[in-house]
Amino acid sequence: MLILLVHIRNKFFELCYKILLRPVLFRIDPEKVHDAFIGIGEYIGRYSFFRKILRLCFGYFHKSLEQNYFGIIFKNPIGLAAGFDKNGNIVNILGEIGFGYAEVGSITAMPCEGNPRPRLWRIPEKKSIRVNYGLKNDGVKAVGYRLVHSRLDIPLGVSIAKTNSESTVSTQEGIDDYAYSLQFLQKNDIGDYYTINVSCPNTYGGKPFEDPERLHKLLTQLQSIKGDRPVFLKFSPNMEQSTLDEILDVCKNFHIAGYICTNLHKEKGKEESEKGGLSGKAVEQLSNDLISYIYKREHGRAFIIGLGGIFSAEDAYEKIRCGASLVQLITGMIYGGPQTVSEINRGLVGLLKKDGYKNISEAIGSHHKI
Repeated sequence: MLILLVHIRNKFFELCYKILLRPVLFRIDPEKVHDAFIGIGEYIGRYSFFRKILRLCFGYFHKSLEQNYFGIIFKNPIGLAAGFDKNGNIVNILGEIGFGYAEVGSITAMPCEGNPRPRLWRIPEKKSIRVNYGLKNDGVKAVGYRLVHSRLDIPLGVSIAKTNSESTVSTQEGIDDYAYSLQFLQKNDIGDYYTINVSCPNTYGGKPFEDPERLHKLLTQLQSIKGDRPVFLKFSPNMEQSTLDEILDVCKNFHIAGYICTNLHKEKGKEESEKGGLSGKAVEQLSNDLISYIYKREHGRAFIIGLGGIFSAEDAYEKIRCGASLVQLITGMIYGGPQTVSEINRGLVGLLKKDGYKNISEAIGSHHKI
C-alpha cells in the first residue's frame, strides 16, 4: 500500500515537472538554471521546516536497499554524481530528496573559474547533456570548510581533480595538486570517501594520469598521505582495453578501494562534441560494458560505482546486475524531475521482489556467472 502511495505521489510530481516546469526551464540557458537551483537548494537547506517538506514530497526508504561498504551505511544505492553540487552548497537537502549518498566536486587544490561560457548544452534528442565546465570550483579549502559546517545525514564522497591550469601541466605539478587536496581533506576529516578523477575530458593538458606510468607515480605519492577513508578511481568510458588492463594492474599495487564507471563520453570525429563530453543516455551502454568487463576481469571482487544514463529503476538495476554495487546520476534527474530518485528506489524494491532477492546486494553481478 505504501509503495503504491509513493508511486502516486511521484507520478504527480513527475507530471508537474514535465508538463509545467521543464518546458519553461529548457528555454533558459542551462547554466543559469543550474545556478538558480543550487541557490534555491542552499537556501532551503538552512531550515529544518523546508527540509521536512522535501522529505515528505520526495523521501523513500526500504530496508532491502540498504548496504554497508567500508563501514559506511548506504540507505539506498542511488547517489548524486560529482558535477552537480560542485562546491557542496546543497548537501543539506540531498538525503531529503531520496539520495542514499552524494559526491561533491570535482574540487581542485586552487579555486578554478573553469572554461569560458557557454559550457553546458542540453541535447534532448539524445537525452544527454554536453558538459565543458572545465572543473569550475571554489577550491579545496573553501569547499572543505563549507562541508565541515553542513548538516550531513547521508554518506558524502569528494571527487578530487587537478587544477585546470597551465601550472599543473607537468607530471609532478599535477601530482602535487592532487596530493594537496587529498591531504587537506584527510587531515580535516572531511568526507566519507574520495574519488581520484583522472578522466575529466575538459581540462588544460588533457588526461595525463590515464597513462599507467604517470598514474603509478600519482598513486605512489597519494598513498603516502595518512588516512583511513576509501579511495576510488574514476575512469573514462572509451579507454583502450590494453590501457585499462594496465591501469587495473597498477591499482592492485595500491590501496584503491574501487572504481567509478564512467566519466563523460568524448565523441570522436563529430564537430558538435569538440567542446566537452556527453552525459546521460549517450554514455549508458559504454558504462554498462565497462562495468561488466571490470567485474568479470576481477572475478566479482571489484567494488564498482556505475553511472551514465540512469533515468529509471530498470536503468539502475541493469548497472547493478552488470556488477555495480552503487550507482550515481545527474542527467536523469534533470530530464525527469526531483522525484526521479525516489521513483527509482521504489522501482528497485519491486524489481528485487520480482527476482526473489531480499537485498539489493544479492543482485550485484547477476548477469554474470563468476
